[in-house]
Amino acid sequence: MNAPESLTASCDTTGSRAASEQPDPEQPVARTMGSREFVALMAFIQALQALSVDSMLPALGHIASDLHVTDANHRQLVIGVFMLFSGLGCLVPGTLADRFGRRPVLLTCMALYVLLTTACALAVSFQMLLVSRALLGLACAGFNVLPAAIIRDSFEGDRMARTQSLVSMVFMIVPMMAPSVGQAVLLAASWRWIFGVMGLMGLIVSFWAALRLPETLHPQYRQSIQITRLTRTMGEVITNRAAIGYVIANALVTGALLGYINSAQQLVAEHFGAGARFPLIFAGMAMTMACTAFINSRIVMRLGARRVSHGALLVYICTSLLQWKLAGPGETIWEFLPLMTLNMCLTGFLGANFSSIALQPFARTAGAAASIQVFIRIVGGSVLGIIIGNAFDGTARPLAFALASAGVLTLGLLLFSEKGQLFKRRNPPGLPRQVA
Repeated sequence: MNAPESLTASCDTTGSRAASEQPDPEQPVARTMGSREFVALMAFIQALQALSVDSMLPALGHIASDLHVTDANHRQLVIGVFMLFSGLGCLVPGTLADRFGRRPVLLTCMALYVLLTTACALAVSFQMLLVSRALLGLACAGFNVLPAAIIRDSFEGDRMARTQSLVSMVFMIVPMMAPSVGQAVLLAASWRWIFGVMGLMGLIVSFWAALRLPETLHPQYRQSIQITRLTRTMGEVITNRAAIGYVIANALVTGALLGYINSAQQLVAEHFGAGARFPLIFAGMAMTMACTAFINSRIVMRLGARRVSHGALLVYICTSLLQWKLAGPGETIWEFLPLMTLNMCLTGFLGANFSSIALQPFARTAGAAASIQVFIRIVGGSVLGIIIGNAFDGTARPLAFALASAGVLTLGLLLFSEKGQLFKRRNPPGLPRQVA
C-alpha cells in the first residue's frame, strides 16, 4: 500500500469528488493521523459492536439459567435484539454526522455505549436485559455508519474498497478473541463482568478517538437536517439501480451469517459436542475471515471490487449447496466446519466490496447514504438472522438452506444492478483520493 503522509492531506483534498468544487485549502485540521493508525482506529470503532455480540456467545447458557429463560432458542434474542436495534438506529447518526460532523456524533455514541453496557451488567431480569441490549444496539448504530462515512470522505472506488478491507482485517481480531474473552471471564466471575470488559474497551477507544481523530467532513459538504432531504436521499438510494441490488444482497449475506452466529453456541457447542472448545473453534473461523480481508485488500486494487466479489459469490453458492446436501442428523463436525469456514471466508470477499460499490454513487451525501444502506443491511440481516436462528431444529440443515438461498438470491440482485453483466470493472471518474 502506498501510504500517504497524513490525514491532513485527505481533509485538504476532499473536494476532488467533483472537479467543479474545490475545498478550502485553509481548512484547519487540529490533529493528524498516519494511515496505519487510521485503519486501526476505524477497525476498533467497528469492533465495539462485534465485542457486544461475540463475547456473549459462551455466556448465553449462563444468562438463560441465571435469568430463568425456559425456551432454549429464546437465549438467541440477546444477540438478535441487539443487532435488530443496531440496524434500526442507523438512520440517525449518518444524518446528524452530515450536519454536525463525524467527530461529535461518534463521541456521543461512544459515551452512550459505556453507560449502557453498565445497564446491561445490572439487569435483574431477562426482559430488562433485552431492553438494555436494545438501547445499546441503538447506541452502536453509529459504529455501523460513521466509519464507512469517514472512509468515504477520504477514498473513492477500489481504493475505498481496499481501505475497508484493511479495516475489516484488523476488525476481525475482536471476533477471534471475543468468545475466548467471554469464556475467560466466566471462569473467574459472573457473565455480568463481560459487560464490564466491554465498557472498559469502550472507554479506551473513546479516548483514542477524542485525542487523535480529526474531522473528515469538509464544511462545504455539511447538510442541513431536513426530513425532505433524508427522504430524497432514501429515494435516491432505493432507486439507484447500480446501488440497491448490492445493498439488498449485503442484507441477505449478513442475515445468513447472523443466522449462524445466533445459533452457533447451540449448533457447535451442543449439537456437535464441541463444548468448551467452542470459543477456540469460533476464533479459528474468524481468523480465516481476517485472512480473507487481507487477501481482498491486496487484490482488489488490481482486479476491482466487482470482479473479486462476483467470483467469490459463485464459489459461495457452490459451497452452500454442498453444505445443504450434507446437512442432516448424521452430519459430523468435521463435515460441517470446513464448509462453514469456507463460506465465512467468502463472506469476507463480499461484504466490504458490496458496501464500497453501493456507496460509490453518493459522494456529497455519504453519511446519509451510508446510514440508509447500513439500515437496510443490518435490519434486514437481523430479522433474517433471528428467523434462521429460531429455525434451529437440532441439525445444520435450516442454516445450510438459508446460506444456499441467500447465495442464489444475491446472484439475481447483482445481475439486476449490473444489467446482466458480471465481472465488469467500473471505476468512478477522476483520480481516487487518499486518506492519509
